[in-house]
Amino acid sequence: MHDENKETYYISISTGEISRSSTDSPWDFQIAANEEEITYLRGLFDANYSADWQGFYRAHVPYLQYHFDRENDTYDKNLQKIYECIYRLGDEEAKNHIEKIGILP
Repeated sequence: MHDENKETYYISISTGEISRSSTDSPWDFQIAANEEEITYLRGLFDANYSADWQGFYRAHVPYLQYHFDRENDTYDKNLQKIYECIYRLGDEEAKNHIEKIGILP
């Protein structure tokens, strides 16, 4: 089923960038998404940016191990949700790459 409102976007995982241009900056995945789906994906990236900064500050607490840190747990869970979203919306190349790296259950 083709959604008329879907547009092509280019996603960079490392920077959290979502762009409509394939030439403005490096990108990892191409997806087709509507406004609601892009808003959801932007929210995941924003949440991970926040969790990453919180984790950075917490990293200076030497007795707190990574696997006991809530910010790291949040970051990891959001990253998995990001990959799930990209897998669902991505082109065949995106799906193949995500399957290859084995990040999804």
